[in-house]
Amino acid sequence: MKPTETKKIFENAQDFLPINGTDYIELYVGNAKQAAHYYMSAFGFQSVAYSGLETGNKEQVSYVLEQDKIRLVLTSPLVKNGLINEHINNHGDGVKVIALWVDDATKAWEETTKRGAKSYFSPEKHEDENGFVIKSGIHTYGDTVHIFIERHAYKGAFLPGYKPFASDYAPAPIGLTYVDHMVGNVEWGKMNTWSEFYAKVMGFTQIVSFDDKDISTEYTALMSKVMSNGNGRIKFPINEPAKGRKKSQIEEYINFYNGAGVQHIAVATDNIIETVSALKSRGVDFLYVPDSYYDTVLDRVGKIDEDLKPLKDLNILIDRDDEGYLLQIFTKPVVSRPTLFFEIIQRKGARSFGKGNFKALFESIEREQKERGTL
Repeated sequence: MKPTETKKIFENAQDFLPINGTDYIELYVGNAKQAAHYYMSAFGFQSVAYSGLETGNKEQVSYVLEQDKIRLVLTSPLVKNGLINEHINNHGDGVKVIALWVDDATKAWEETTKRGAKSYFSPEKHEDENGFVIKSGIHTYGDTVHIFIERHAYKGAFLPGYKPFASDYAPAPIGLTYVDHMVGNVEWGKMNTWSEFYAKVMGFTQIVSFDDKDISTEYTALMSKVMSNGNGRIKFPINEPAKGRKKSQIEEYINFYNGAGVQHIAVATDNIIETVSALKSRGVDFLYVPDSYYDTVLDRVGKIDEDLKPLKDLNILIDRDDEGYLLQIFTKPVVSRPTLFFEIIQRKGARSFGKGNFKALFESIEREQKERGTL
């Protein structure tokens, strides 16, 4: 589907579930304090709020970090057993909650559950001296959940139950601006199931799809469908494995994550050269792209504003669609298991997802898999 067709879909969508944007992404992690230090040090997030023993929470501890419109919540258990412990034991550190900012969390829950969503929890009101929020939640693929957040009547740092937290340690932000998209990996044969879930239950539209002819190398392949809400602010590509000669990255993820889950978080920047340079200087590792990629890339994508040399030096990929071009790069996994990673993306008009880079990207991932002995 062409980007111009995608734009028409956004404009004409009958949106029974209006979503304003991504409210926060919550990761269940083994040590929230150390994870917070990592995301502050390496990615330039700033400390915003905290919940734990000091706020009366005896069950879990959470650190809330922000950078521009991106909000991360890092949560660890304070007691043995329990659902958080079970999630970490099963999946390792990973995304549990994709929270969506809505005007009416009660209606969002009613509209989705009546269309077949499994309820995570029904609408709840939480309040403190700063006002109130309404929260509700539904299940999606694997153990991942969506929580709907209605916060127009709340003026606090994050949510009731949290206190403001400004760490004395505050490395500078690196130019990350918003969540561009989040990719879910699902099991064999489940891509259509979950793309249909987002269409039927949440009113999303499929804006593009890729099959194993689009996303394949000599050894591995996968298939993907990209689902978007009505205003285009929320985009969820859904990946499943496709048959290949060796084990695909999706199979590797499913095996180590023990099921479906969030594979990567794509975050936007207005200057990818500066952002990636900062990330590398702070110790973030990225996938390697051979120099030969850059020998012909401008023949494929045409004129760009940036000099090619710094893009080549940083291993940044380039692709173009009918509306412009994009620059993108992918980190190596940021957790112990070969599961969760980040994409850094700068859009110069393009609304697509880098189809022209798939072969180079997947060959790079295969090199990492070979080193891990999981290809």
